[in-house]
Amino acid sequence: MYNDEFELTFDLADAGPKKEQRRPTLPEPEEAAAAAPPVQETRETPVSAASENTPAPEREPGSAAEPRSTAPAAKDRTVLISGGDRGIGAAAARAFYAAGCRVAVFYHTNAEAAAALQKELPGVLAVQCDVASRASCELAFRAAEQALGRVDVLVSNAGIAQQKLFTDITPEEWQRMLDVNLTGAFNLCQLALPGMIRRKAGRILTVSSMWGQTGGSCEVHYSAAKAGLIGLTKALAKEEGPSGITVNCVAPGVIDTDMMASFTAEDKAALAEETPVGRLGTAEEVAKLLLYLAGEDAGYITGQVFGVNGGLVI
Repeated sequence: MYNDEFELTFDLADAGPKKEQRRPTLPEPEEAAAAAPPVQETRETPVSAASENTPAPEREPGSAAEPRSTAPAAKDRTVLISGGDRGIGAAAARAFYAAGCRVAVFYHTNAEAAAALQKELPGVLAVQCDVASRASCELAFRAAEQALGRVDVLVSNAGIAQQKLFTDITPEEWQRMLDVNLTGAFNLCQLALPGMIRRKAGRILTVSSMWGQTGGSCEVHYSAAKAGLIGLTKALAKEEGPSGITVNCVAPGVIDTDMMASFTAEDKAALAEETPVGRLGTAEEVAKLLLYLAGEDAGYITGQVFGVNGGLVI
């Protein structure tokens, strides 16, 4: 069955001959995306007669004008997070909210979790959305844009996962995996970009998986969709860079979220032992990276894939 977070698999112990070695599965963020900040308007300053006759100060040879940020201050920044009702998405909502941003989250079916997040973070907007449906995305995005005024940062964190032998995957399961994990990001990016391009500023953040980088046994359709998300990120970064928009990807590894509730203490200990840093990651650690990449200091970073995996993928 599907889970609204990604799954990771690892060898925990030798359990005798099997048809194929399988590793325990770990969840992935439900829905995520970050959009970029808009450009603040600048006004020309009238030049006085005296200044016209005053020679401009000479620059040091080879010096260049400092780049000007077009991103609004954190308190004026608006952020849309898909799959923001739990896991990494909810942690990102809390991080952006604490930084003073105005936040909207999309959730699929977990209205109770979305309501709890709104109660925890007064002023956060929660909108129901099936990211696999273009019509649903259009309605939800319009509601978010009307409430926020604009979308500066898009965090595309939507995803489902399924562990299954490749030969057993049905065409419907394959298509659903691509629709949610890859087409969902396509839908939200297309809706967010016109405003960003018009303002000449924006941040788009996608949430992939370490399996999108390396491939995961018994998760071929999931790995393929997440690898496609990495390709989308890199290509879109090249296309939108001239418009002042950065596009980056975060690829989490074993992150300890509520989706791991079914894992035993022994399972978690084995996963931690497989990880070079000796522990599982937290959703808050991923959220902090998303917050940085959405900020003004990350304006020269685009088209990159950042592994948050404790050294499992190097």
